Amino acid sequence: MGRIVSLMHDKVGARREAASPVHARSMPASLAGCPVHDLKTRLRGVGLRPTRQRVALGWLLFGRGDRHLTAEALFEEAQKARVPVSLATIYNTLNQFSHVGLLREIAVDGNRTYFDTNISDHHHFFLEGEEALLDIPARDIAVMNLPEPPEGMEIARVEVVVRLRRKS
Repeated sequence: MGRIVSLMHDKVGARREAASPVHARSMPASLAGCPVHDLKTRLRGVGLRPTRQRVALGWLLFGRGDRHLTAEALFEEAQKARVPVSLATIYNTLNQFSHVGLLREIAVDGNRTYFDTNISDHHHFFLEGEEALLDIPARDIAVMNLPEPPEGMEIARVEVVVRLRRKS
C-alpha cells in the first residue's frame, strides 16, 4: 500500500503534511490533494453521482471546514458564487448528503433545520436570537438513564441541543 502526501494549510496558515494510505494505483499523483477530485471521490464513495450541482454545492459546504448552515444560507452562498441552482435542489442535495452520512441534520425548531458538516459524535449550543449553533464535544455531556426503546427498535443516536440566550 502506498501513501499519498499532500501539503495542507491549517486555520492559521501554517503548512503541514497530510498523509493518507491509498493503493498506489488508485489515484494519479497529479490529482493527489485536488479538492474537486477528492470531493468527487467522496461522493462516489457514498453512492452519489458527482453532478456539477452536487460538486458545486459540496465545494461550498465542505470547503470551509466544520460549520452549521440552513438550506437558505447555502442558497445565498450559491447565488453569490453564481452557482445556478434552485432552493428545491439545495434541499434535495442537503437531504441526500445527510442520508448517505456526509452531513448531520439538526432540527432545532419545528421550522428550522441546520446541516452540520461535522459528522463526528458531538452536541450543540443553540444561540437564541442569533440563530447560530456551536459545537459541544461529546465528552462534555454525559447522557445517562435512557429509556429502553420499544420492541424492535434501537437507539441510533442521542443529540443534545442546549439553548442559550444573552443575559439581560
